[in-house]
Amino acid sequence: MFRIHRARAVCLSLISAVALALVVPLACNSSRNQPAQTTVLGAGSTFINPAMTRWIADFQQAHAGVQINYQSIGSGGGIQQLKQGLVDFGASDAALSDQQLRDMPALVQIPESAGPVCITYNLPNLKTTLRLSPATLAEIYLGHIKRWKDPVIQMDNEGVSLPNLPIAVVHRSDGSGTTNIFTLFLTKASAAWASQVGQGISVNWPVGAGGKGSAGVTGTVKETPGGIGYVELAYAKENGLPVAAVRNQAGSWVEPTAAGATAAVDAFQRDLARDVRMPVVDPPASAREAYPISGLTYLLIPKQAKDAAKQEIVKEFVQYIITDGQASAQGLQYATLPLSLAQQDQVLLSQIQSAGK
Repeated sequence: MFRIHRARAVCLSLISAVALALVVPLACNSSRNQPAQTTVLGAGSTFINPAMTRWIADFQQAHAGVQINYQSIGSGGGIQQLKQGLVDFGASDAALSDQQLRDMPALVQIPESAGPVCITYNLPNLKTTLRLSPATLAEIYLGHIKRWKDPVIQMDNEGVSLPNLPIAVVHRSDGSGTTNIFTLFLTKASAAWASQVGQGISVNWPVGAGGKGSAGVTGTVKETPGGIGYVELAYAKENGLPVAAVRNQAGSWVEPTAAGATAAVDAFQRDLARDVRMPVVDPPASAREAYPISGLTYLLIPKQAKDAAKQEIVKEFVQYIITDGQASAQGLQYATLPLSLAQQDQVLLSQIQSAGK
């Protein structure tokens, strides 16, 4: 009986050994068949982050082995990281001027979507949409209008009972293309703002509290009764905050929408054909449906990178964004590119080369 059990044990050991010998090579081959992962790094605009998050998820699903990490740190931060060679692409709501490009690696700036910079506020008992003219907004951010029941705001909102709350101004604390769009609008609206503060991705704010990124501004406004701030529309919607209607040059009170941003871009098509960096803020009176605080976001891509594999992935990713990805952006309250601008993007994309080419 002992011999029989021993024989069975030996047989089982041999079977196990054979099975293991077969499984190990299969496991190794399976590992070898897995595509190598390539990680691409990007950084910049918080304005475009909701769309960027969607674009990355969709692109990665269709490209096994590709990982795209995007840091939503503000346009200024993205520009600096690209300048230092720390990322493979940047995103900015402020196009770089010829002067700024001198300090950067050779790159192309590709507009990939447009959107409204909305004015969001925290007035819990206000049941109607707040109206704010350009001049009124400038006076609020200059600190000249301090309470919501001010006669100037009341003139914009005839027949509306405004609360007698102090105004808590909120702005970006980091370098931001959203700030660039908003301060350009205020510069056009107010000679006082133009002379005292001006336009830029970072300015010396006369009043208010700073929030880091669009999320920081949104969070501060949401927590502060009487608060007012400027953010991308998706942030306001996700947090259940109302947005103001702003008067455009045609005299229309327009709420921020993707359609309103599209109308603003369309109003500047001739100018954009000459230079895609043309701002689309405060379009002329002929654009009756245009939302006046709109802006384009740009992908900043080095013309030639050290890593050819990463550069090809970046090119494919950008190609997806400016074609099929436009529908995803529209679903997140961004304006799709008009055909003429999409065609210009293809020309710009062709300027990107892989290493050694």
